[in-house]
Amino acid sequence: MTKTALVVGATGIIGSSILKHIASLEDWETVGISRHQPEDTHGADYYVEADLLNEEEITKALHDVPAVTHIFYAAYQDYDPLSKEQITVNTTMLQSAVQAVEATSSQLQRVVLMQGAKVYGAHISAFKTPARESDPRHMPPNFYYNQEDYLRNHQAGKNWSWTILRPDVVCGYSVGTPMNLSMVIAVYASISKELGLPLRFPGKEVTYRSLAQVTDAGLLARCSVWSALHEPCAFETFNITNGDFFRWEHMWPVIAEEFQMDTGPVQTITLSDFMPLQKGLWEEMQEKYSLQAIPFDKLAAWPFGDFIFNVEYDVMSDTNKVKQFGFTEVVNSDDMFRQLLREFQEQRLIPKFSG
Repeated sequence: MTKTALVVGATGIIGSSILKHIASLEDWETVGISRHQPEDTHGADYYVEADLLNEEEITKALHDVPAVTHIFYAAYQDYDPLSKEQITVNTTMLQSAVQAVEATSSQLQRVVLMQGAKVYGAHISAFKTPARESDPRHMPPNFYYNQEDYLRNHQAGKNWSWTILRPDVVCGYSVGTPMNLSMVIAVYASISKELGLPLRFPGKEVTYRSLAQVTDAGLLARCSVWSALHEPCAFETFNITNGDFFRWEHMWPVIAEEFQMDTGPVQTITLSDFMPLQKGLWEEMQEKYSLQAIPFDKLAAWPFGDFIFNVEYDVMSDTNKVKQFGFTEVVNSDDMFRQLLREFQEQRLIPKFSG
């Protein structure tokens, strides 16, 4: 039986990776949805345009595609974490998507909802590590809690089920994505090299030496589909990261080697202040190295880099549970960064320095 996946947040790093992965599988059709259809639909069989805050608009759009059997929800709108908008907007988008599918399909089987380490308070302060799925919530607000409570309450007594995944710092090939650390690193390193600088860690010394983790977007996509089809995953929550931990003081030389650069001492700067001033230089580099003509402000999310590189405590998720349920794949984070940086070069997002 052919399954139909609706990927909500299809233009983001997670959604686009899920679309690309499912496109390689048999017996699946994919539907991407966003306000505007992107040039690259990442192999989606169908693509619909709709305002994710408008349930009626989504419902109308879904009438033109096959009945959805699985929802992969990865949409996100960024606001101040303590603001009312952060909760109402993100919860409303989830509600609209789920209820629109219910109105147009009697075949819904599973909703896979993306969360993240912020559910443990990773964005607030030091928290218990390694974080486990059973850990108690922090003091609200946290829009993840509202989304999860909605899903639990709305599903009660219905024939479909849900699964929640909690990745952290998802890295992959995606341009214009607000939370893609790999592009922050790639552009920062490229500009540093062009200026003849060593590769300096731009965050705090304590961050340089703290434990960190990331999630490969491809790994997350494969785990997403596995969790959607694996019956024991119904009504379960899983942390999903690469499975290793690292310190930036050890990862930084790995990155520098890919750019054929020396590392320098930590020099703390605010990327969101300094890097926009390099726009003119980047435009010169685009011409010099025949790079893709992507606007500089769409390449990297400097505020996200500032956040990650200034976390003053360990960030660690326990991934034993997902392995115990059967998803045992892991990714070496050193190799992930090497592979992504080489892919960015091959795709002419950044100059080709290695190889």
